[in-house]
Amino acid sequence: MFERFTKDARAVVEGAVEHCARAGEGRVEEAHMLLALLDREGSRGSFALASLGLTGRRDSVARQLAEARRRGGLSRADADALSGLGIDLSEIVSRIEEAHGVGALESGRRPGRRSRRPGFAPGSKDVLTQSLRIALAHQDRHIGDEHLLMALTSRPGVPAEVLADHGVTYAGVARVLYGGGEAKAG
Repeated sequence: MFERFTKDARAVVEGAVEHCARAGEGRVEEAHMLLALLDREGSRGSFALASLGLTGRRDSVARQLAEARRRGGLSRADADALSGLGIDLSEIVSRIEEAHGVGALESGRRPGRRSRRPGFAPGSKDVLTQSLRIALAHQDRHIGDEHLLMALTSRPGVPAEVLADHGVTYAGVARVLYGGGEAKAG
């Protein structure tokens, strides 16, 4: 499938691997892909993010992703669902961190162990597969970083939630890139 990726999409995947390795995590997660997308400039994905007002808000996105990691990767929707069952996630996180240290629930951490090349988590593999489906649906010959962005926004979870909090949704990205009265990326 990677032979269908543009240089920008490949750069996002490579950037996600680098973000994962720098964080000392064992698997490339969807959040790493989002951070790598935010690092890009001059691509269709970066055009869409800028058009939707995400320029200069990388720190805010990174903070929200870090907070979700601290909750063990659970989204606010997950926390709300647990709350509906009478489970206070913030209280659980506090107690676990009190007993085991801050960040004890962070998914993917492998203290003291670093593989040469981290593998991809199932969610990240699903994003790659979804990006192919999106490219095919739009009759695009290659998978670009814009398709990775659209895949992240189309799947439930923390990256889509964080992007939506910043005004970036699947419908918004599709409108900017493929039409609907707004500027189109070339």
